[in-house]
Amino acid sequence: MRIRTAKFLGLGLTIIATSYPSTAFAGDQKSSECLIASAQVPELQHGLIEGYLVKSDFPDSLELLPQPPSLGQADHALDTSISRRSFSLPGTPRWTLAASDANLRFPDAASTFSCAIGAPISESETPRLYQLLRRSLTDAGLSTYKAKNNYNRRRPFLVNQKPICSPEDTIELTSDPSYPSGHTAVGWAWALILSEMVPDRSNQILARGLAYGESRHLCNVHWYSDVINGRVMGAATVTVLHNNAEFRADFAAAKAEVANARARNLEASRDCNVETLALDQDTH
Repeated sequence: MRIRTAKFLGLGLTIIATSYPSTAFAGDQKSSECLIASAQVPELQHGLIEGYLVKSDFPDSLELLPQPPSLGQADHALDTSISRRSFSLPGTPRWTLAASDANLRFPDAASTFSCAIGAPISESETPRLYQLLRRSLTDAGLSTYKAKNNYNRRRPFLVNQKPICSPEDTIELTSDPSYPSGHTAVGWAWALILSEMVPDRSNQILARGLAYGESRHLCNVHWYSDVINGRVMGAATVTVLHNNAEFRADFAAAKAEVANARARNLEASRDCNVETLALDQDTH
């Protein structure tokens, strides 16, 4: 049994999680993996559930990422310039979408990529995908904390004193380090997983994944470099997940669910016209 603790994704959640070994299985691995179920997954706290990985499996964010930009560096000036794009956004569709993207709580977060994959994502219609997204959220999010806690970077709204799109998170975000972006790591991990799961929609899925990260600096809660390096941790986490038998089993089951939902022409879980309008807004 292993214990891990972390403040999680700026939501002010302290996780004390028991990490269980992956499900053991007998016989031929390839034929058995598709039968592995992860229905009974321990809840950690506030709706978060155990990920697929134990702490020793996480990619090392402190080793993989450069130091965040410092005052006087060109990258810092770029961060500051890009952060100003958020100043004119309050009240616009893109601001509203950024606020929606800030919410990582399920069931709300489940539908984030529903329009991109062209199918519903819900506990009732696609339960294995729903659970895969919940578990990989935990893994990708926690992968960022070695660097976060080491650099302890302040978030842009604490520097520029401008509004954020999720003011209800202000207290938690104030004490949660900015670099790299945990939300972005989660969103990019989801985008990579889903683009492999639904390859004919990969362009739409990856575009939505990029926009999900952009929501963080447009929301004025992360710097641009936080977002770029959050994507690195999302990709690194997905690489490790592919070595996990339980993840591979859930992936196969989720892929079948999505194919079935699309074959039945089931509608997406959110209003795709509203989402498209927001994503088409010029934020430059």
